[in-house]
Formats: sequence, structure tokens, C-alpha cells
Amino acid sequence: MPLSTAEPEALTTPTVAAPDPPTGPPQFESWGRYPKYGAKVVPLNWRSDFPAALAGAHNGALPVGLGRSYGDVCLLEGGTLLQTTGMSRLIDFDPETGILTAEAGISLAQILDFAVPRGFFLPVTPGTKYVTLGGAIANDIHGKNHEVAGSFGNHVPCFELVRSDGSRRLCSPTENPDWYAATIAGMGLTGLITWAQLRLRPIVSRGIDYEGIQFHGIDEFLELKQRYSQVEYTVSWLDCVSTGKNFARGILMLGEHSQAPGELKRSPEPKLVFPFDAPAFALNRTTVSMFNAVFFHKQRKAHVKALRDYESFFYPLDAVLHWNRMYGKRGLTQFQYAIPWEHAKEGTIAILREIAKSGLASFLAVLKAFGNIPSLGMMSFPQPGIMFALDFPIKPGVTFPLLERLGDMTLEYGGRLYPAKDAAMTAAQFQTFYPEWRRFARFRDPMLTSSFWERVTDSTGAKPTV
Repeated sequence: MPLSTAEPEALTTPTVAAPDPPTGPPQFESWGRYPKYGAKVVPLNWRSDFPAALAGAHNGALPVGLGRSYGDVCLLEGGTLLQTTGMSRLIDFDPETGILTAEAGISLAQILDFAVPRGFFLPVTPGTKYVTLGGAIANDIHGKNHEVAGSFGNHVPCFELVRSDGSRRLCSPTENPDWYAATIAGMGLTGLITWAQLRLRPIVSRGIDYEGIQFHGIDEFLELKQRYSQVEYTVSWLDCVSTGKNFARGILMLGEHSQAPGELKRSPEPKLVFPFDAPAFALNRTTVSMFNAVFFHKQRKAHVKALRDYESFFYPLDAVLHWNRMYGKRGLTQFQYAIPWEHAKEGTIAILREIAKSGLASFLAVLKAFGNIPSLGMMSFPQPGIMFALDFPIKPGVTFPLLERLGDMTLEYGGRLYPAKDAAMTAAQFQTFYPEWRRFARFRDPMLTSSFWERVTDSTGAKPTV
């Protein structure tokens, strides 16, 4: 479908009750609220605002969306952040193909508000819908259906990329394919994505046919994964602080879009807000152990089936705005790895034991599998094997030494960490995880950089300090 570079007339611009985005100096926070950097925030409201918005960006610039990355991949200390959320117009939709064209600042929540009443859903979605389309491409996000759908970039037929020199490129697998591959998972560093196409999938209701199955140990998890390998959506919650006979217990959560026709309406706006920063002592091994025991046993049977709304299945935490405040003022960081199958079991068990020794606890521990569908991004994170993600509160002298050890262990087992969730990997770790980084650097726009990029390409291997 040919598109002009003129400003689009919006088909509709849905509203959504997203968490209030940071709007200006002195800080723009990532979702982890660490590190805390000052930056100049310049809103982009039209595609034509770029590259003129770079005037005065003497310390570099970086396009950002809703700030849902956890570490510093969406931060630039002392630089200029180009906030894209004003570029949120729908441009075109073809119900025959399911291909939606929209500006890059539109959120997945806004896309769902448009698409679900028309019988369509996102092809891949992370655990929050408060992510922009451009951010989803720039981090090549993944979801609960990687084994059958791959990552987000696999469903993006094309997009427009504008460089700081004003040049425009239509990028697709066949047109400017190198720029296409560099920009998917390119962390916003190759230029500004102004608009993109996304191939949606049809649905007939909001319902998800859900199954929850308790398991005890990694062996049982792997056995269940094999048994239910044909189910579209699979993810597990893992109790990472349980010991003894309960070590690595969890719940495998399966889902398929219901084929029984049902309601197709927009989601209500969330009303719950976490009202304050929790005290630092609130999340400790004792409280997390108690929460995990309650969460595991609230499923009274070992195997349950139910019909659930897609909101509670895909986005349970979105029901509480600003839930990151429960980690306190220091914030949180996420450790997220992918370890290939040949070392997945031993690596995951070893890392769980290392976490247990540290005394740190995480009640948001997610375990799932990555499939064999190749990602299209040069710097994409997924690789076949086990993916494990844990949120940790930032505790001085404890959190970052642990993360460095876990990063080294991930290297040892042939895995890699996810830049979009990272605040701690060293330059040496990153450059081993992503050997294509030097090739990718040739596509980076000379005006664009990030605190993450500066950190992990620093030959001195500078480390975070807390």
C-alpha cells in the first residue's frame, strides 16, 4: 500500500488511561526508576518535527516512547529525549489483510482499543500494553507465543525511518533490508521510526481459554512444556525463593483465543493506582516467600481450566497504575536471560541457586520458552531455549554484584541478556552476547545515542554504582 510522507489524517485517535509519562526536566524515568538521569525532553507531535527537534542537542539525542524499558536503554544522561507519544495517529487499516498503519508513537493499548471491537488482536504482545509501536519495534519485544509467532518484528511488513540528516528510507525485508534489520531491535539508535505497518490477527471474542497447571521443579516444567507444545500462549510463574521439596515450583499458564463468539468491546480504563513509594524493607525474603506461597496455593487444584478475559491473561499488572512504586524510591532492575536448550536446565538451576544464596527475592519471576522462528533484527534478543525474567529491588552493595555474577553465569551457559530490561551488564558481557554490535554500530545515526549504548560500548567496562 503506497503511503505519502505528508501528515496523515487520523482515522480515529483512541484515548487510553496510560500511566502519566514523564514530561520534562529534571528527569525522565525508565520503568525501573534506575538510573536517575536529567535530560531535556522535546515532544514530537508530527512526523515533520524531526530532525528539526535536534537543534541544540549538543550531547546527543534519543527517541523515547512511554519509558517502559527497565534500565537505561531509554535514557540519555544530559542529552535530549525526543518523546514520540504525540505521534499517535492511525493512518490506515485493511480488514482483509489485518494490516494496520499507524504513527510510531501510538501505544499498543490504543491499537487494541481500535482493533478489538473490529475483531483483531496484536500478533505479539509483552506483559504491558503501555508500549509504543516504535518502542515495540526498537526493542523487538516478545510475548507468550514466541514458539508459534516469533517476536514483534516478524509482524512488521515495513516502516519509515528518518535520519538526522533529513533522509527518509522505506524499510522492509526487500527494500533497504539492512536498515530494516538494524532498526528492528536497534534500540532507537538508527533514526526515528515515523510510521509502521503491523499485521494484526483475527479474533472472535475477548475470551482466552485458560489452563493453569502446578509443577514442582525444572524437570516437570520441561515435561509439561513438551506435552503442551502446540498451545499458542505459554508462560510460567516461578517461585524463586522456595527451597527443599518446593524448589523451583511454579504454575504453567496456557492460553488460546476462544473460538466461541463473544463480546468485542474496548477495555475499561484502569482505576487502581499504587499510591506511594513503598518503604525499602517492605520487599524482603520473608514477605516474598509469604506472597509466593499464597499465590501458588490460591490455585486449589493442580490443574484448572477457565475462560478469562484477555486483559487479565496478558496484562494483569496493568490493572494497577504505577505498580513499580512497590519497590521503593531506589527502584528495581530486571534480570532477563535466554539460555539455549543444550544448557537451559543446568543453567537455570544454577542461576536459581545463586539467587537463593544472595538473599534477594523476586515475586515477579517469569519462565517461558523461545522457539525456533528466527528474529529479523540484527540485535534481537530471542534465541531458542529458556527465557527467565526476575525483578529485583535495588539494594546497595547487593543487587549489582549479584547481577554481575548472574551475567557471567549466563555467558558461561551460552545465553544472553535483554538490553530493554538491563541496568547492569558490563561492556565485556554485552559485546560477547551480541557479537554483531560492531556491524550494527555502522547503522547508528551519528546524532543518536543512549546511556545504555555509551555504557556497553565503553572499552573500560564501566559498571553501575549504588
